[in-house]
Amino acid sequence: MVEIFEQHDDIRTFFAELLLPVPIPRLFTYRVPRVFQESIRTGQRAIVPFGERKVVTGVITAIHEQAPREYEAKYILELLDTFPVVSDVQLRLFHWIASYYLCTAGEVLNAALPSGLKLSSESMVQLHPAFSFEETPYSFTEKEALLLRTLAGESMDYTAIATLLGVKNPYNVLKSLAAKEAIILFEELKEKYRPKTDRRIRLTTAYTTAKPLEDLFQTLATKPLQEAVLLRYLQLVHVMQDPGSNAAGLSRKILTDDPELSDSSIKTLVKHHIFEEFDVIVSRFPDEDIHDTPVIPLSPLQQQAHQDILKSFTTHDYTLLHGVTGSGKTEIYINLIRQALEGGSQVLYLLPEIALTTQIVHRLKKVFGTTMGVYHSRFSDAERVEVWNGVLSGRFKFVVGVRSSVLLPFDNLGLVIVDEEHDSSYKQQEPAPRYHARDVAMMMAHMHHAKVLLGSATPSVESYYQAQQGKYGLVTLDKRYGDAQLPQVVLADIGLERRQKTLKGDFTGLLLRKIDETLQQQEQVIIFQNRRGYSPMVNCEDCGWVPKCVNCAVSLTYHQYRHALVCHYCGYKENLPQQCPSCTSARLKTVGYGTEKLEEELNLHFPNAQVQRMDLDTTRSRTGYETIIDAFERGETNILVGTQMVTKGLDFDRVSLVGIFHADRMIHFPDFRSYERAFQLITQVSGRAGRRDKRGTVIVQTSDPEHPLLQLILRHDYRGFYEVQLADRQQHHYPPFSRLIEITLKHADKRVCRQAAETLAESCRTNLPSVYILGPGEPAISKIRNQFLMNILIKVPRAAPNLAQIKSTLLSLTESLTQQKEFRSTRVILDADPM
Repeated sequence: MVEIFEQHDDIRTFFAELLLPVPIPRLFTYRVPRVFQESIRTGQRAIVPFGERKVVTGVITAIHEQAPREYEAKYILELLDTFPVVSDVQLRLFHWIASYYLCTAGEVLNAALPSGLKLSSESMVQLHPAFSFEETPYSFTEKEALLLRTLAGESMDYTAIATLLGVKNPYNVLKSLAAKEAIILFEELKEKYRPKTDRRIRLTTAYTTAKPLEDLFQTLATKPLQEAVLLRYLQLVHVMQDPGSNAAGLSRKILTDDPELSDSSIKTLVKHHIFEEFDVIVSRFPDEDIHDTPVIPLSPLQQQAHQDILKSFTTHDYTLLHGVTGSGKTEIYINLIRQALEGGSQVLYLLPEIALTTQIVHRLKKVFGTTMGVYHSRFSDAERVEVWNGVLSGRFKFVVGVRSSVLLPFDNLGLVIVDEEHDSSYKQQEPAPRYHARDVAMMMAHMHHAKVLLGSATPSVESYYQAQQGKYGLVTLDKRYGDAQLPQVVLADIGLERRQKTLKGDFTGLLLRKIDETLQQQEQVIIFQNRRGYSPMVNCEDCGWVPKCVNCAVSLTYHQYRHALVCHYCGYKENLPQQCPSCTSARLKTVGYGTEKLEEELNLHFPNAQVQRMDLDTTRSRTGYETIIDAFERGETNILVGTQMVTKGLDFDRVSLVGIFHADRMIHFPDFRSYERAFQLITQVSGRAGRRDKRGTVIVQTSDPEHPLLQLILRHDYRGFYEVQLADRQQHHYPPFSRLIEITLKHADKRVCRQAAETLAESCRTNLPSVYILGPGEPAISKIRNQFLMNILIKVPRAAPNLAQIKSTLLSLTESLTQQKEFRSTRVILDADPM
């Protein structure tokens, strides 16, 4: 910590405005110590006291000489950077996100900065310097005495103390010991990020010339193990031919991993100053040379689309590329990225899910090598910090990443590509900021004067509407790459097969026959079912009892591999009972199919096939996606069963059949976007079939084959789907004709929650006469984690000129509500553009 100096009259006093990662809608003013006045800059991180005991990391947003009037400014404790790590453009973007998505800039900063860049304080405990067992007048309990004896040699944090004492909360013990003046509490600052280092070894300078080296070998002649280490080092590091190579040395791990060498011999050579050890900072991302991988030449149609995009960029900042599945959009992206990088600009390539990055990253690495960084949530904190710093330093000119990549510190952005722009994964749900990465990327690009390319085979209705209105450019690719054809979509009528008694479980005879034919031809199958677990529900055949979550208003899903009933909302888990707790009947049965049950049934129907499942349960580990996709790509897996993960951007040569297990559930979901999502999901997963020289087949199992949406899917008719949806949305004031703001109220008491929702809805109707207000009403899931929910939906006409004022009024109304005594414990969540 820095020493704080007294200020003299002839020295100017500076203050800094800091943005702190806390959910408070304001900046905080701190005094700048004299020692930092020459080095302080906006965009640097600083450690500051916050509250009575807490210490946090904030970002400096302004420096001035105006002292705050409301409070005495505390001093900045430490500057963490010699140069800014957050740019002015980023700070502007953070404030825009906070304003548009109805949260605080501090919450945006908290989401943006990797945890490794946020220093935190942790309460620590140590013995009081004046404490002595012999002299203290106090007596101690067994737990207190145990803690005091342990503290005699070290300080400890709360967690370690709780473990030592075998209690959940050691507060009472600590309070008692503090009152007896036996301990003191203090804050220890912990920096989370540590650079990765490599322990290296080299010859000391005394042995880097010929004569001393010869003498050394004579000395070691009777010590063969040490001589072997020296010989291996000289084989790998050519000290005589290239004297400078010894300075870089050799990774110690190379020698210790050699089974013919002795680790103790290495230690002895170091001890006798023949070798010396040193550490070097290394990247967690190994340098990969750009391979001489030829870029696939663009087809005439792709070349035309490429030229049309460049032409569109001359008149539009945003362009939508509507290319059918398998049309070769990625090759067009690669050419555009290459051009932008050659022009000296940075590029951001957004993907909706980590599953997508597995295949695409390998492909792009071969082309762009070390200039490319990858950023997603499965990375460790340290890896995320390295990517952040790599963008700052210019090491990574090009980043491939998921939603959070839009918050990286770009300073010369020229191109943003948002692949699968329609995907709902781009929307952050919990916690705040509840931003949409596509829309934030467009604002960020506007601030950088960059261009944005949105790509999708099934564009969102909102994006396609903007393109039709001329606000975005529009480029269309309506044919697949090469000679590939769009798949044939066939509807399997569940009702008809049930009447004909050809159903086997929930599998239609048509789907099973097609799977068998595909396997006979040594080709692969993807089965899509948007429900994980073994069975969505368990019930008693005698009394109808269904196990429900104790915390949420949902039934529990049965997971056979855990042999447990699990809530997918709060994680509550209980064992499957042997008999019905309501009537004691043993006739409990599972109802419906999850991916786990599908996997089991397919193994029974096709015992010689290798079946693999890809859902949240099988991809929890960091390499889960990659392992499953690699096995499928190599042909080791014949049938891949999965949730939405299998619909997104995966490209496999040998997939000729896709089965949609149950389309009706997607279509009839109670949401105005259900038709859009069903069309997108079915079309996207269908696109995995027949992507080379053989036309693929898609079997859609449905109880309603005449449904208009399925008929549009049969014809691959996006334009027809769009026109139907647009007319419906215009009639009912939904996007793109309105902007939506959803208000969710939560409270442990259902009555209080409803009362608060009714009060807020009435306030909105009184103060916001120009908007449409629906509700309040209970959502489909009306209780989660012991909190009852109520929703209010606000529709703001797209042409409304006062959107910012409407949002400001909403914030004021919610604040007024929670200041009322009876509603103080009500949580109110505002979500702009909910999905």
